[in-house]
Amino acid sequence: MLPLSSTTVARCLRHWKKNLIALLTLLSITVFSLDCQAQDGNKQTIGIGFQKGSGLLSILKQNGSLEKALKPLGYQVRWIEFPAGPQLLEALNAGSVDFGLTGAPPPVFAQAAGIDLLYVGAEPPSPSTEAIVVPQQSPLHSVAQLKGKKVAFQKGSSGNFLIVDALENAGLHLSDIQPIYLSPADARAAFISGSVDAWVIWDPYLAAAQKSLQVRVLTDHHGLLQVYSYYEASRRLAQGAPQALSLILAQLDSTGVWASNHLPQVIALIAADLGIAPDVVDTWQRRTAYGVKPISAAMISSQQQVADRFYRLKLIPKAVTISQQVWHWQPATPTAP
Repeated sequence: MLPLSSTTVARCLRHWKKNLIALLTLLSITVFSLDCQAQDGNKQTIGIGFQKGSGLLSILKQNGSLEKALKPLGYQVRWIEFPAGPQLLEALNAGSVDFGLTGAPPPVFAQAAGIDLLYVGAEPPSPSTEAIVVPQQSPLHSVAQLKGKKVAFQKGSSGNFLIVDALENAGLHLSDIQPIYLSPADARAAFISGSVDAWVIWDPYLAAAQKSLQVRVLTDHHGLLQVYSYYEASRRLAQGAPQALSLILAQLDSTGVWASNHLPQVIALIAADLGIAPDVVDTWQRRTAYGVKPISAAMISSQQQVADRFYRLKLIPKAVTISQQVWHWQPATPTAP
């Protein structure tokens, strides 16, 4: 065999590299169909991440309707619980899940960290489902009085934006307090022990604290920027199985319509699924709005304001553009108002 010239070798290497990139791109789109095989070896698995605050996902998990809807398409569902949005999106980046629901800030932090996620749907704002709380006997009675105080919250969570927004509305900045970055469970323990002065938390943890602890709400999202909760999906799901993704959103939408008209049944389902006391779920659900919508211009604008605020405060290392990470769901029928 004749030896190859350096020019030929370089040309072959360029050709090989081009084909390898194309192959890797194809694999990244189709890998979710090979991700996890069912025991019968025929169905592919879609991983869905949920939090204790994912009301509709909890209902969907409990009633089994999503599994029935996806079965004709050849998919089954694997449900994985996470304590908060940042952990869920880390799992999405790692390929452990393909779909989930978080508050507004987690996907901003994830985008800034280079995680390739897509905004695929949203829930309407529920301004009372998250709050800054203090002990009932605390001398603190306004957000302005948090200056110099220790405030616990999950970094990168929806609570992270609430404390930022509330402080700025009171003429303060995040640097004016002592942020204590803790997961919900650890933050609750710190709050009970008195090692922090305030706690920023969302439902159902908030409802549980209001029922079992002596707490007082300093503020919630009323009077501040109204933010959405977002359904996110991996690009591999959106590009590899758009029909399945549309079906998941459609199931959530119809479940939301049902939930809005069947509160007692919703409370019973969620309480049984998550092991939470019915009276806590009742408090949580009575201030929760459901209604899955495609990503709109207004939602993109709201989320961009969240991202810009975090970048201005140097809480994320680079600016992010929300509109570049949107997958446009087209419902087959009009969604509920």
